[in-house]
Amino acid sequence: ALLNLRVALVHAGFAHMIGTFPSDVDPDLLALVRVCDDGYADASLGALFDAIPQRVTTRAPFAADPVPGALQRELVEAGTAEGVDVGCVESLARRAQIAELVADADRQQFADPRFRRELASWVDPRRRVDGMPAFAAGVPALLDYATPIVTTAVRTFDLGHGLAALHHQLVGASPLLVCIASARDDRDAWLAAGQALERMLLVAARAGYTASYLNQPIETAALRKQLAHLFDLGGEPQLLLRVGRGPHAPHSPRRPLDEVVS
Repeated sequence: ALLNLRVALVHAGFAHMIGTFPSDVDPDLLALVRVCDDGYADASLGALFDAIPQRVTTRAPFAADPVPGALQRELVEAGTAEGVDVGCVESLARRAQIAELVADADRQQFADPRFRRELASWVDPRRRVDGMPAFAAGVPALLDYATPIVTTAVRTFDLGHGLAALHHQLVGASPLLVCIASARDDRDAWLAAGQALERMLLVAARAGYTASYLNQPIETAALRKQLAHLFDLGGEPQLLLRVGRGPHAPHSPRRPLDEVVS
């Protein structure tokens, strides 16, 4: 949201100043944005404005066509502009190794009942204004929003082996894998990684590409360092993406604007 606000301000011709984590009493207040005459405006951001409504992630398989080198460089430059390191992997052998990490993380996470309960609370057919719809979690559209069977299954059964096989195939068949990393692992780094992610997704969308997240190895401490090694990154991996050309997916539900902006 913060990156998109910056894009919109530059597109509309407004300079601005941003203070991150401005409150000592409200840790959830991430940024304070002021529109002003003598603020800063990154001209390259304005060009991404039209990509905002096009930007959507999908867990569908991607076409096998390679991602052009020019777009890969644009993705790296977009991340670097937000203060993070970006690694790209397109070799089949290295993608297969990363696919193994993702599958291993799936099995470990779904073996934990606490993880399954938390996921079920978000993949909920009764949630309307936010959360993750079942289609975004890879559940067939026939079940999405139609029945509580989906959340019951996620909460009750260890689906890790099935998802591991699915994600292994998706990762291995994706033409490009991208990892965002930061020198530190604190809230400033997380905010920078989030803005870098959105900037990179907008760059990809503008070029007709999409992405999806594969953060399981990053959420599994024992696998996180292995992931950094496979991407030749010295920092802390924050986000793992696969990038390619895929079918358009519907947007996930969003909260009303007045609930997130004051």
